[in-house]
Amino acid sequence: MTLKLKLELASGQSMKGAPLQLLRDGVAIARASVDARGQATFDITPGPGKLAVRVDRSILPQS
Repeated sequence: MTLKLKLELASGQSMKGAPLQLLRDGVAIARASVDARGQATFDITPGPGKLAVRVDRSILPQS
């Protein structure tokens, strides 16, 4: 199964290259990076549980 996301920051900063983790019930099950259009694609195995995305914001410039 493929899960596609589009990410946008309210500040307008680019998320390009940001590393993401897809979590199921708090456990990382897939990784992806944000492309130039703000999109990320995860290939996952379907299953029960709550999904969440964790973004490593430490790569973004501090304001």
